[in-house]
Amino acid sequence: MSDQKNLIIAIALSVAILLGFQLFIEKPRQDRLREQQATQQQAQVPTDSSVPQAPGNTGLPQLPSLAQQVDQAQSREKALAAAPRVKIEGKRIVGSLNLIGGRIDDIVLPEYKETIKPDSQPIHLLSPAGGPSPYYVEFGWTAAGANVALPSGQTRWTADKDVLKPGQPVTLTWDNGQGLVFTRVVSVDDDYLFTVTQKVENRGGSAVTLFPYALASRHGTPRTDGLYILHEGPLGVFRAKADENGTLKEFTYKDIADDQSVEFDSFGGWIGFTDKYWLTALVPAVGQNIKARFTHAKPNGGPERYQVDYLGGGLQLEPGKTIENTSLLFAGAKEVKLIDRYEEQHQIARFDLAIDWGWFYFLTRPMFFAIDLLNRLIGSIGLAMLALTVIVKLLFFPLAYKSYVAMSAMKKLQPEMQRLRERYGENREMMQKELMALYKREKVNPAAGCLPILLQIPVFFALYKVLYIAIEMRHAPFYGWIKDLSAPDPTSWINGFGLLPWAVPDLGPLGIISIGVWPIIMGVTMYLQMKMNPTPPDPVQQKIFALMPVVFTFMLGHFAAGLVIYWSWNNTLSIIQQYVIMKRMGVKIGGGAEKPETPAKPAAKPKK
Repeated sequence: MSDQKNLIIAIALSVAILLGFQLFIEKPRQDRLREQQATQQQAQVPTDSSVPQAPGNTGLPQLPSLAQQVDQAQSREKALAAAPRVKIEGKRIVGSLNLIGGRIDDIVLPEYKETIKPDSQPIHLLSPAGGPSPYYVEFGWTAAGANVALPSGQTRWTADKDVLKPGQPVTLTWDNGQGLVFTRVVSVDDDYLFTVTQKVENRGGSAVTLFPYALASRHGTPRTDGLYILHEGPLGVFRAKADENGTLKEFTYKDIADDQSVEFDSFGGWIGFTDKYWLTALVPAVGQNIKARFTHAKPNGGPERYQVDYLGGGLQLEPGKTIENTSLLFAGAKEVKLIDRYEEQHQIARFDLAIDWGWFYFLTRPMFFAIDLLNRLIGSIGLAMLALTVIVKLLFFPLAYKSYVAMSAMKKLQPEMQRLRERYGENREMMQKELMALYKREKVNPAAGCLPILLQIPVFFALYKVLYIAIEMRHAPFYGWIKDLSAPDPTSWINGFGLLPWAVPDLGPLGIISIGVWPIIMGVTMYLQMKMNPTPPDPVQQKIFALMPVVFTFMLGHFAAGLVIYWSWNNTLSIIQQYVIMKRMGVKIGGGAEKPETPAKPAAKPKK
């Protein structure tokens, strides 16, 4: 029994320490960092002439000095209007392609909004240089040691169409005036995948060797949740051999800022930036030998610059010949089935790892697909989650039954345990010895009650991951006041759960005390479940266990509402299971140890 209590206490304290550190130390630090970054981005944003150069024989990206930067960032609208553009009218994305530099620097996801408010703005994934937080993709060629005019970020391309849409690619052309004609064909599918085919025709009299490249450049350190359970930042999958599956490499923005440059040689693979729900990934041709890089630079007083890029092998271009290179660009939402389809369709190495399934990949992904299937059958993600909980309970019922039987047997022994405690008092060594003898005599395993908790931990964590990382769960509504299962319960006792005429103030780190209805329900169910368990013999442990429902109520109060609802529902099912089993075994249900019966005093002998 002591092992069970120690396990629960260790779990509770570990979670409390981690969440306490996150709420009171890490979160304020992240908030201060974001404010500083926002100030820098508003004050100084580079123009098109102040961007990292393409990879090649120039080494690290050459960034401009502070004097080359503008004093004030333009609005996104002005930055877009500053250059000629080709409209992008996809089925699921809209935006434009910049004819200056041929960059894809304007991608909007109209299906996804910033918030659940009706007037919320759509997600802006890519943004042009000259505006706030530039984030763009560029393709091109570089040469090693040859004096060849090549297209750059300032090159003015000519387009054969005004609109790019599925089934209607756009061809860009540029003549360098030295006999090389560059052609770039850009197409987009019905979702989020661009195909970019680059061609170079040599109409001159001498051969030249060109190296294809692709880069994604991000200015300013983007805001991240900063939690250890989710990776946000540069990442890629690289293959040391052509027949390998590939190895995932993940870096935080701080990692790249500290190292300045990280390089990998790879056969194919992919490289990009990931956010919680969005991804920009560059994919070279399958099996192409590339040199991939993560780089960082920061001009004096300017915003941070991050770039991911890859450089392909040299292609010999003889007079009268043409060379060609094809790349893919994913720029959109990390939808699970879409990512899986692209991985299979285009043979993208381990593209499924773009979604951070975590260490419990083998459990998290099946749980997502189970919820997704039930959602399609029931029509509600919230109800699908509750239905999955019932299924999991049924699957593990045989083990849970044994555990609850053992706990019921422990509760039956409470009177005898109380007698031992009164008999041996402070002699803990003797009391433990007698307890072990009692367990052995009654054939009771005190550790058997740990099983439901041990089973619940990985399921809880896997569901937490699914609710937190899967975009399919984002903004999914439930009943009543829960409009987004991936967000915390919006109610608070501070304003009477919305009944009082004032808003809940921003309490900063103390916001942990502002809890809503569902966390309170969860705390009540946890309290009722613990009251059904055997009472710890140690008074100190009794106090700790009495506080655990309160502690967990406040700790989980700002977790995703779906997770709190799951925990409440799981506790309720456990209470029902345990109640039925205890009733069948004739065990008293209720809190506190059963008091030992006081032996009857012998009757007084009659006087003679």
